[in-house]
Amino acid sequence: MKKAYIFSGLGVDKRVFQKIDFGNLDVEFIDWIEPRKDERIEYYTKRISKKINAENPILIGLSFGGIIAVEIAKTIAIDKLILIASAKTRKEIPMLYRILGKLKIHHFIPAPFLKSANCISNWFFGAQTPSDKILLKQILEETDNKFLYWAIDKVVTWKNLQIPLNYVHIHGLNDRILPIKNIKTDYKIQGGGHFMTVNKPEEISKLLNRIIG
Repeated sequence: MKKAYIFSGLGVDKRVFQKIDFGNLDVEFIDWIEPRKDERIEYYTKRISKKINAENPILIGLSFGGIIAVEIAKTIAIDKLILIASAKTRKEIPMLYRILGKLKIHHFIPAPFLKSANCISNWFFGAQTPSDKILLKQILEETDNKFLYWAIDKVVTWKNLQIPLNYVHIHGLNDRILPIKNIKTDYKIQGGGHFMTVNKPEEISKLLNRIIG
Protein backbone atom coordinates (compact mmCIF):
# COMPACT_ATOMS: atom_id res chain seq x y z
CA MET A 1 0.00 0.00 0.00
CA LYS A 2 1.41 3.36 -1.05
CA LYS A 3 1.88 6.02 1.61
CA ALA A 4 0.62 9.53 0.89
CA TYR A 5 1.05 12.67 2.96
CA ILE A 6 -1.55 15.36 2.46
CA PHE A 7 -1.01 19.08 2.95
CA SER A 8 -4.20 21.14 3.06
CA GLY A 9 -4.69 24.78 2.14
CA LEU A 10 -3.92 27.89 4.14
CA GLY A 11 -5.36 27.38 7.60
CA VAL A 12 -7.43 24.48 6.31
CA ASP A 13 -7.51 20.98 7.73
CA LYS A 14 -8.56 17.55 6.49
CA ARG A 15 -12.25 18.56 6.45
CA VAL A 16 -11.83 19.78 2.87
CA PHE A 17 -10.91 16.21 1.89
CA GLN A 18 -13.74 14.48 3.75
CA LYS A 19 -15.58 13.59 0.52
CA ILE A 20 -12.48 12.42 -1.37
CA ASP A 21 -12.01 8.70 -2.00
CA PHE A 22 -8.28 7.94 -1.86
CA GLY A 23 -8.76 4.32 -2.89
CA ASN A 24 -6.01 2.04 -1.57
CA LEU A 25 -3.71 4.84 -0.49
CA ASP A 26 -2.50 4.91 3.10
CA VAL A 27 -3.13 8.61 3.72
CA GLU A 28 -1.82 10.78 6.52
CA PHE A 29 -2.94 14.39 6.89
CA ILE A 30 -0.16 16.72 7.99
CA ASP A 31 -1.24 19.36 10.51
CA TRP A 32 0.36 22.78 10.19
CA ILE A 33 3.00 23.72 12.74
CA GLU A 34 3.41 27.22 14.15
CA PRO A 35 5.81 29.32 12.07
CA ARG A 36 8.63 31.11 13.82
CA LYS A 37 8.98 34.87 13.58
CA ASP A 38 10.04 35.84 10.04
CA GLU A 39 10.75 32.19 9.25
CA ARG A 40 11.73 31.51 5.66
CA ILE A 41 9.67 28.94 3.80
CA GLU A 42 12.74 26.71 3.37
CA TYR A 43 13.26 26.46 7.13
CA TYR A 44 9.57 25.90 7.82
CA THR A 45 9.53 23.17 5.17
CA LYS A 46 12.51 21.46 6.78
CA ARG A 47 10.75 21.43 10.15
CA ILE A 48 7.38 20.18 8.92
CA SER A 49 8.96 17.53 6.70
CA LYS A 50 10.16 15.77 9.86
CA LYS A 51 6.60 14.41 10.05
CA ILE A 52 7.30 12.38 6.90
CA ASN A 53 8.63 8.96 7.83
CA ALA A 54 7.93 6.80 4.77
CA GLU A 55 10.43 6.40 1.96
CA ASN A 56 9.50 7.66 -1.50
CA PRO A 57 6.02 8.82 -0.47
CA ILE A 58 3.33 10.45 -2.54
CA LEU A 59 2.79 14.10 -1.60
CA ILE A 60 -0.63 15.66 -2.19
CA GLY A 61 -0.88 19.42 -1.75
CA LEU A 62 -3.93 21.65 -1.94
CA SER A 63 -3.45 25.38 -2.56
CA PHE A 64 -0.82 26.64 -0.06
CA GLY A 65 -0.24 23.02 0.88
CA GLY A 66 0.89 22.44 -2.68
CA ILE A 67 3.50 25.17 -2.35
CA ILE A 68 4.83 23.51 0.79
CA ALA A 69 4.77 20.12 -0.96
CA VAL A 70 6.79 21.59 -3.86
CA GLU A 71 9.40 22.82 -1.40
CA ILE A 72 9.53 19.44 0.36
CA ALA A 73 9.95 17.66 -2.97
CA LYS A 74 13.20 19.59 -3.44
CA THR A 75 14.68 17.99 -0.33
CA ILE A 76 13.49 14.36 -0.21
CA ALA A 77 12.95 11.53 -2.69
CA ILE A 78 9.28 11.13 -3.59
CA ASP A 79 7.23 8.79 -5.73
CA LYS A 80 4.88 11.49 -6.99
CA LEU A 81 3.75 15.03 -6.27
CA ILE A 82 0.06 15.77 -6.83
CA LEU A 83 -0.96 19.42 -6.80
CA ILE A 84 -4.59 20.47 -6.51
CA ALA A 85 -5.62 24.12 -7.05
CA SER A 86 -2.05 25.18 -6.38
CA ALA A 87 1.09 26.52 -8.05
CA LYS A 88 4.45 25.00 -8.99
CA THR A 89 6.53 28.18 -9.33
CA ARG A 90 6.26 31.90 -8.62
CA LYS A 91 5.31 32.43 -12.28
CA GLU A 92 1.99 30.70 -11.54
CA ILE A 93 1.24 33.12 -8.70
CA PRO A 94 -0.88 36.02 -10.09
CA MET A 95 1.12 39.15 -10.88
CA LEU A 96 -1.14 41.24 -8.62
CA TYR A 97 -0.21 39.08 -5.62
CA ARG A 98 3.49 39.42 -6.42
CA ILE A 99 3.17 43.20 -6.67
CA LEU A 100 1.39 43.30 -3.31
CA GLY A 101 4.19 41.19 -1.88
CA LYS A 102 6.89 43.47 -3.25
CA LEU A 103 5.15 46.54 -1.84
CA LYS A 104 4.39 44.67 1.43
CA ILE A 105 0.79 45.88 1.28
CA HIS A 106 -0.49 42.52 2.53
CA HIS A 107 0.98 43.28 5.98
CA PHE A 108 -1.57 46.08 6.46
CA ILE A 109 -4.75 44.17 5.61
CA PRO A 110 -6.76 43.63 8.84
CA ALA A 111 -7.22 40.00 9.88
CA PRO A 112 -11.02 40.39 10.33
CA PHE A 113 -11.23 41.40 6.66
CA LEU A 114 -9.20 38.40 5.51
CA LYS A 115 -11.23 36.03 7.69
CA SER A 116 -14.72 37.38 6.98
CA ALA A 117 -17.14 34.99 5.32
CA ASN A 118 -19.44 36.82 2.92
CA CYS A 119 -20.68 36.76 -0.66
CA ILE A 120 -17.28 37.95 -1.91
CA SER A 121 -15.26 35.25 -0.13
CA ASN A 122 -17.81 32.63 -1.21
CA TRP A 123 -17.41 33.78 -4.82
CA PHE A 124 -13.60 33.77 -4.68
CA PHE A 125 -13.43 30.30 -3.16
CA GLY A 126 -16.26 28.87 -5.22
CA ALA A 127 -18.38 27.93 -2.20
CA GLN A 128 -21.80 27.44 -3.73
CA THR A 129 -24.14 25.42 -1.53
CA PRO A 130 -25.23 26.31 2.02
CA SER A 131 -23.04 23.50 3.40
CA ASP A 132 -20.03 24.75 1.39
CA LYS A 133 -20.52 28.25 2.79
CA ILE A 134 -20.84 27.00 6.36
CA LEU A 135 -17.62 24.98 6.04
CA LEU A 136 -15.74 27.91 4.52
CA LYS A 137 -17.00 30.20 7.29
CA GLN A 138 -15.76 27.75 9.94
CA ILE A 139 -12.38 27.42 8.24
CA LEU A 140 -11.85 31.17 7.92
CA GLU A 141 -12.90 31.86 11.51
CA GLU A 142 -10.66 29.11 12.91
CA THR A 143 -7.54 30.11 10.97
CA ASP A 144 -4.80 31.30 13.30
CA ASN A 145 -3.96 34.95 12.64
CA LYS A 146 -0.21 34.45 12.98
CA PHE A 147 -0.21 31.54 10.54
CA LEU A 148 -2.52 33.43 8.17
CA TYR A 149 -0.22 36.43 7.83
CA TRP A 150 2.89 34.26 7.62
CA ALA A 151 1.43 32.00 4.92
CA ILE A 152 0.09 34.89 2.83
CA ASP A 153 3.54 36.47 2.96
CA LYS A 154 5.14 33.21 1.78
CA VAL A 155 2.72 32.97 -1.16
CA VAL A 156 3.12 36.54 -2.44
CA THR A 157 6.92 36.54 -1.99
CA TRP A 158 7.58 32.95 -3.15
CA LYS A 159 10.79 32.83 -5.21
CA ASN A 160 10.71 29.26 -6.52
CA LEU A 161 11.38 28.82 -10.24
CA GLN A 162 12.29 25.14 -10.09
CA ILE A 163 9.63 22.91 -11.64
CA PRO A 164 9.33 19.76 -9.51
CA LEU A 165 9.93 16.28 -10.86
CA ASN A 166 7.21 13.62 -11.03
CA TYR A 167 4.39 16.11 -10.55
CA VAL A 168 0.76 15.99 -11.65
CA HIS A 169 -1.29 19.18 -11.52
CA ILE A 170 -5.09 19.28 -11.18
CA HIS A 171 -6.75 22.68 -11.51
CA GLY A 172 -10.26 24.06 -11.83
CA LEU A 173 -11.29 26.14 -14.82
CA ASN A 174 -13.18 28.50 -12.50
CA ASP A 175 -10.47 28.98 -9.87
CA ARG A 176 -10.60 32.69 -8.97
CA ILE A 177 -7.84 32.67 -6.36
CA LEU A 178 -5.24 31.04 -8.62
CA PRO A 179 -6.66 31.59 -12.13
CA ILE A 180 -5.94 28.79 -14.56
CA LYS A 181 -4.62 31.25 -17.18
CA ASN A 182 -1.40 31.34 -15.14
CA ILE A 183 -1.20 27.58 -14.65
CA LYS A 184 0.28 24.80 -16.72
CA THR A 185 -1.97 21.94 -15.67
CA ASP A 186 -2.35 18.27 -16.54
CA TYR A 187 -6.03 17.93 -15.69
CA LYS A 188 -8.72 20.60 -15.87
CA ILE A 189 -11.88 20.35 -13.78
CA GLN A 190 -14.88 21.84 -15.55
CA GLY A 191 -16.58 24.31 -13.23
CA GLY A 192 -13.98 23.65 -10.54
CA GLY A 193 -13.01 26.46 -8.19
CA HIS A 194 -10.62 26.74 -5.27
CA PHE A 195 -13.04 24.74 -3.12
CA MET A 196 -13.37 21.87 -5.60
CA THR A 197 -12.23 19.12 -3.21
CA VAL A 198 -15.47 19.91 -1.39
CA ASN A 199 -17.89 20.41 -4.28
CA LYS A 200 -16.27 18.31 -7.04
CA PRO A 201 -15.17 15.28 -4.98
CA GLU A 202 -16.24 12.59 -7.46
CA GLU A 203 -14.14 14.05 -10.27
CA ILE A 204 -11.15 14.63 -8.01
CA SER A 205 -11.41 11.09 -6.59
CA LYS A 206 -11.52 9.50 -10.06
CA LEU A 207 -8.49 11.48 -11.17
CA LEU A 208 -6.50 10.64 -8.05
CA ASN A 209 -7.18 6.94 -8.45
CA ARG A 210 -6.21 7.11 -12.14
CA ILE A 211 -2.98 9.02 -11.38
CA ILE A 212 -1.97 6.75 -8.53
CA GLY A 213 -2.89 3.61 -10.45
